[in-house]
Amino acid sequence: MTTKPTAQAPIPKLVLYGYWRSSSTFRVRIALAAKKLSYEHAIVNLLKEEQTTAAHKARSPMGYVPCLTIDGKPFVESVAIIELLDELFPQAPLYPSDPFSRAHVRALVEIVNAGTQPLQNRHVMIHRSADPEEQKAWAKHFVVRGLAAFEAKLEAHERETGIRGRFAFGDALGAADCFLVPQLYNARRFGVDLAPYPRALAAEKSALATDAVQAALPENQPDAASK
Repeated sequence: MTTKPTAQAPIPKLVLYGYWRSSSTFRVRIALAAKKLSYEHAIVNLLKEEQTTAAHKARSPMGYVPCLTIDGKPFVESVAIIELLDELFPQAPLYPSDPFSRAHVRALVEIVNAGTQPLQNRHVMIHRSADPEEQKAWAKHFVVRGLAAFEAKLEAHERETGIRGRFAFGDALGAADCFLVPQLYNARRFGVDLAPYPRALAAEKSALATDAVQAALPENQPDAASK
């Protein structure tokens, strides 16, 4: 008796609309690379306000990046995109299977996604002040606040469980690292002293040693020289 081979599902076409120095796009690049997913770059130059065009807003109503299209269908918001990728492509999972651990990782994600990055977003800083030094001071204040909370969450988890992994959670690159690494990249741009965050820095060091994060680094993107 012979059986017919099971046909493999076709691999969808992935197109990532983003900008090399966008931390939110950086997050999704890490996730795509961690899952070894091939995708096409579609550059949206934020400094040239290309995110405000009608064509981009048809994909992303808020005019933000990233936007990931899957076989032409657009998906926006980095948290939603990364969770979708984890569900569609379960290899190299970015979230733990245990619901309590998953809630912990989601909290780390949101400390960056909701409590830190939006407040140092270019649009917010410009609205706050036209003075570059005032913009920088504003951003530093919220980055320090967010990283302190992230570090405290890592410390509390270690204290409660007795476990300290190499990454932000455990010993494999995960969703929390997808958000932490770009935030630390931005923190350095704003001149934030990172010495008070040893656990976050240790997790970043492990993440930076992976091929996925190296492939996703801003300076390794095709539009890295764009102004």
